[in-house]
Amino acid sequence: MKKIVELFNALKTFLSEVKIELKKCTWPTRQELFGSTMVVVISVAILGVFVGLSDTILMGLLRAVLR
Repeated sequence: MKKIVELFNALKTFLSEVKIELKKCTWPTRQELFGSTMVVVISVAILGVFVGLSDTILMGLLRAVLR
């Protein structure tokens, strides 16, 4: 039973320290978050188009070689 009480006390201490550390963090503004999200979405779209085109071109070359 003593181990369980120690475990809960350690968990309580850990969570209180996490709360203190999270108060020190600076969180992005809505505008910063939106800008970062748009950069990621556009980057993923560009990469997707690049991979799709590369796949199509390489598949065509592979078919030409195998004929």
